[in-house]
Amino acid sequence: MKKYILSSLLLLILGIQFSYAQVSIGVGVGRGAYGYGRYGGYYGNSMNRNNRYPQNARRDSLLPKFEPKISISLGAGFPNLDANQFAGFFNYYKGTSSQSAPIIGSIDYQYSRTSSVGLMITHGKVTAPYYDNSGNQALTGSLENWSVMVNLMNYMPTSGIIEPYIRTAIGVNIWNQNYTDAQGNKMGVVTEPSMLAYQISLGANFSLSKNLMFYTEAGYGKYILHAGLKFQIK
Repeated sequence: MKKYILSSLLLLILGIQFSYAQVSIGVGVGRGAYGYGRYGGYYGNSMNRNNRYPQNARRDSLLPKFEPKISISLGAGFPNLDANQFAGFFNYYKGTSSQSAPIIGSIDYQYSRTSSVGLMITHGKVTAPYYDNSGNQALTGSLENWSVMVNLMNYMPTSGIIEPYIRTAIGVNIWNQNYTDAQGNKMGVVTEPSMLAYQISLGANFSLSKNLMFYTEAGYGKYILHAGLKFQIK
C-alpha cells in the first residue's frame, strides 16, 4: 500500500511538471514557415526563427526584475511514517500508537522565479504500548525523531495571491528510542529505525502581506499534512 501511494504521488508530480513545462513553451506557427518563391525556403525559415519568441520570455519581460529571496518557515503537521519504525518483539504485539504533531522548520533561498533550495528540519515523537498473548500491557515503546533534509521547491507562478508549488526533500533521521517493561526495566537489543528521511508534497503559499505568507501542503514521508507561516527576510 505504501509503495502504491508513493508511486502515485511521484506520477502525479511528474505529470504536473510536464504539463507546466508544456504550457510554458511557446511555439510560433505562421505562413512563413514554408517560405515563398525560389528563395522561400531560406526566407521562410528565417522569418519563423526570428518570430519564435517563447511565451514565458514575453511574460517575464512584463514582470519586475526578479531579486533572490531568503525565507524562513515554521509550522506543524500530522506525522506519517514514524510509527512504522517501531521494533518488533517475540510474543508481543504492538497496540495503537499515539503521536505528537511534528514541528517543521525550513530556511530557503529562492534563486529564480520558479526554484529554491534550502534546509528543512523536523521533530516529532511517537509512543505505543506492547501487549502479551494474554492481552496485558507488557512494554511501552517511544521513538523521538529529528530529521535534517535538503529541501527543493518548484514554484508555479500565478498572477494572484496564491502560489502553488511542489516540494521534494531528502536527508537523514536521528532517532532516540526507548522500550521499557511494566517494571520500568529497559529492553535490550532492538532493531535500528531507518536512517532515510524524505518528503514529497504538493502545496500552496497564500500571501498575507509583502513579507508574510500562510502555506499548507499535503504529501508523503515525514508528514501527510502540514501548515504554517513563511517569513521573507530578504
